[in-house]
Amino acid sequence: MTQQLEPMPTDWRRALAVVAHPDDLEYGCAAAVAGWTDEGREVTYLLATRGEAGIDTLAPEECAPLREREQRESAAAVGVTAVEFLDHRDGVIEYGTALRRDIAAAVRRHRPELVITLNHRDTWGGVAWNTPDHRTVGRATLDAAGDAGNRWIFPELGEQGLEPWDGVRWVAVAGTDRPTHAVDATPGFERSVRSLLAHRTYIEVLTDEDPEAYCRTFLTGATGAAAERFGGRPAVTFELFAR
Repeated sequence: MTQQLEPMPTDWRRALAVVAHPDDLEYGCAAAVAGWTDEGREVTYLLATRGEAGIDTLAPEECAPLREREQRESAAAVGVTAVEFLDHRDGVIEYGTALRRDIAAAVRRHRPELVITLNHRDTWGGVAWNTPDHRTVGRATLDAAGDAGNRWIFPELGEQGLEPWDGVRWVAVAGTDRPTHAVDATPGFERSVRSLLAHRTYIEVLTDEDPEAYCRTFLTGATGAAAERFGGRPAVTFELFAR
């Protein structure tokens, strides 16, 4: 028997979503975000880069502001108005204390109960290799959720007025091949399509298919794949690490 996915916890008010690039959240969990903001929850997006190395035909200095604009439009489609960028270099983000410090600082600023990130493992399942940036930011986010609560790790953050925050109760990893929990994608699905479609410049380089058809097909497939394990409902899945 296929193990059923548990519903995501609902006893939280603030979430911080930490990913490497513009579009990372839209390919995974925007439908869940739309449902959460509908319920009055606060969700903040934190991106390690501006995705400046993501389009071969655009130089990074042209690409970065364009992708930032598209990301803000994309976030707005699912009710997110707070979008921050750390300006690490796209494609070569380095795991280490600098990245952990930046993420821990954001956790201390926003004081979320739930932190969301993207698959930190080597593959998407099987032999589909994950990218270095995804692996690096995912792992650093899992670590920084704990760093944020320890005043003796990055004590300079306290000197900057960022008091420790040990209130992160869960880190939810999207895009994993080992999901444990899920959110019904139906209420937020149409907005998730608009949210992904906002990355039009990137998508038009990625595929020759009509952009809206591409977005709808991809998200229908992604959310529908989880239905068997979530009471027949299309779903956004997460691997949930409790803290």
